[in-house]
Amino acid sequence: MMHQAEVLPWAWTQWQQVIKQHRSGRLPHALLLAGVAGTGKSAFAETLANLLLCHHPDESSPCGHCKSCQLLEGGNHPDLIHLSPEEPGKPIKVDQIRDLGQMLHSTAQQGGYRVVIMNPAEAMNIAAANALLKSLEEPGNDTLLLLVSDRPGQLMPTIRSRCQRIDIPLPDADTACEWLAAQLNGDQTRARQLLGITRGSPFKALSLAGGDLMPVRAELLKGLSDILKNRISPLLLAEKMLKQDTLLILDWLQSVLADIVRVQSAEEIALVNSDMSKMLFAVAKNTTAAKIFSMLDHIQAERFGLFQRHNLNRQLLLERLFFDWADLVR
Repeated sequence: MMHQAEVLPWAWTQWQQVIKQHRSGRLPHALLLAGVAGTGKSAFAETLANLLLCHHPDESSPCGHCKSCQLLEGGNHPDLIHLSPEEPGKPIKVDQIRDLGQMLHSTAQQGGYRVVIMNPAEAMNIAAANALLKSLEEPGNDTLLLLVSDRPGQLMPTIRSRCQRIDIPLPDADTACEWLAAQLNGDQTRARQLLGITRGSPFKALSLAGGDLMPVRAELLKGLSDILKNRISPLLLAEKMLKQDTLLILDWLQSVLADIVRVQSAEEIALVNSDMSKMLFAVAKNTTAAKIFSMLDHIQAERFGLFQRHNLNRQLLLERLFFDWADLVR
């Protein structure tokens, strides 16, 4: 797995920009790291924090040996604060920001920078965002706030205007595959499959490879197959999938539908979900392009609703999608 201080090859230009500012003493007090999910914004933030907190860095990387680097390696550096919702899906609260304000105006315990990584920054509620504005207007010396956001448009304009924005891009397919394969002991075939499933997102793919998500994906795909065979109802599969990440379910459904489009339109096919090729060919033979693209539009609409943080009924959302799936072949 990747080293904490690795600079991502697809974000090298952005890294050099920040390093140049740091060397010349022009690093701002707040950076907004923006980009789609899974591009490595958090890794970029951690690497920058490591560099700033290191006692003996070289031109663009930490030494890895000083007391500060050892504290970072152990995950308990007193001058690095991670700020996230107390529970997944909940907001960052005003009390968390107020506690942060006290830390930002105290002396760094290791005598250098104090760094805050807020992720996801768009999770702040209105009161928290207003409290953060005060810290942005009156930051302490040698202080850096790193706001990490998949959806920067949801941040208050007054917060965005006080941050220097750095966009972390999605890498091209070859760069992503080469990087991911290096994390997977050189397995390029698996890297390409995982990147296909995660729509080219390298860190989503890495999470899928290293976590417990593959069994969840397997359960979903088996459920989709069982719906077509009338072995399970869309209602029951929705109930089974309710505790999982809804956006991830949408990603996987989208990749399945994209494979079906490939089957219908190409002679030579490289399927993302090759482990379910029998089901994909069966659906492709018994449905229409119009039905597939209608379902893809539905998925995009649901994704947008989730991004807007509407109070969606997730079970109802999944039920509708699984009924759409059943209707593909009816």
